[in-house]
Amino acid sequence: MQSITARIRIYFGDNLAIGPGRIELLEGVQRTGSLSQAARDMGMSYRRAWLLMQNLNAALRQPATLAKRGGTMGGGAVVTPVGQALIHSYRRMESSATRNINRRFARFARR
Repeated sequence: MQSITARIRIYFGDNLAIGPGRIELLEGVQRTGSLSQAARDMGMSYRRAWLLMQNLNAALRQPATLAKRGGTMGGGAVVTPVGQALIHSYRRMESSATRNINRRFARFARR
């Protein structure tokens, strides 16, 4: 049987707040400590990544990421506890939804 997938996006009002790309970007920042490195790893421009994080942070009560000031080692970015909880919640919801989608729609898929 072929794999069944879904891409889940969460809207707060009319604005896209959370989706697979933003979660992947957050995970990249968490892994690398750098928004620019996370963007490069995803094949995305720094400007696009910066705008995505600005929009995400603006949609939340507390920011998911914070910029670190430069110094001898340069700046960077950190994922806040809110961002970490967001990643965890999204991935758990995604896993649960995928199981449910496969259970409900497998009978329709070409074998």
